[in-house]
Order: sequence, then structure tokens, then C-alpha cells
Amino acid sequence: MSGARAVRADYAVFQAITTRWNDNDVYGHINNVVFYEFLDSVVNRHLIEAGVLDFERGDQIGLVVESGCRFHAPLSYPQTLEAGLRVAKVGTSSVRYEVGLFAEGADEAATEAFFVHVYVDRATRRPKPLGEDFRQVVEGLVKSPR
Repeated sequence: MSGARAVRADYAVFQAITTRWNDNDVYGHINNVVFYEFLDSVVNRHLIEAGVLDFERGDQIGLVVESGCRFHAPLSYPQTLEAGLRVAKVGTSSVRYEVGLFAEGADEAATEAFFVHVYVDRATRRPKPLGEDFRQVVEGLVKSPR
């Protein structure tokens, strides 16, 4: 993530997220740990809908090895969020995903987050090169921020 605040044009695809009552903390905004749930859901939903992730029976799974989040503005329930998704880097068996969370209709991200997945064999937990179909899907999300 660069030093400048991300805008919508920095992301490849978007998904809507409906916030829930229990997402808020005692301070009246979405608790920081909930953003990681959103991040995980956005990435995995995209992969599942693209047909390249079978988290129940697939022989390859993604393990988070690094993550981070930068908060620019509060978000809270009840609010619909718009999550922008992009890929910053694709390696042999790893992918760095970046997600910007936007208040509905806002141009600047309220939150920017990332995580790195290393894809491993389900049984051995050893890194496994990305399959061609999977690689095509994640490379389709590669977008450099402005």
C-alpha cells in the first residue's frame, strides 16, 4: 500500500458488504478485527465465484502468512460497504491481495488492508505452485495503485 489514500480506480473489482449489528464495538464503529473477516470473505468469495477455490475438497488451500490494515475513516452499522479488490503480486505459490473498504458511494477508501496467502497442499501443508486456472484469475486482478 502506498502512502496516498486509495481511490476506487485503484481496484479491479468490487463487492458489496452488508454490515451487521455485532460488527460495531462499544465506540460505535466497526471493530478492527472485523475488517480482517471482511478481507478474508472478499478474497475467498471472488475465488469461489471464479471457480478456482474449493475450500472443502480442493487439494490446495491458502494460508495467511502476512497481513496489515490502515484505517482512514470510521465505518459503522448500519452501512453498506463497497470492497475493492486487487492483486499486488503473484508469486510461484503466493499472492498478495489488497482490499479497500469504501462507504457506499465514497471515492476514497475508509480502510486499506492486505494479506499474503501462500498456497499449499492440503495434506502436506507444503507450498504448491499455483494452477494455471487459478493463476489466470488472480493475474486478472493485478492492478497497480495510481
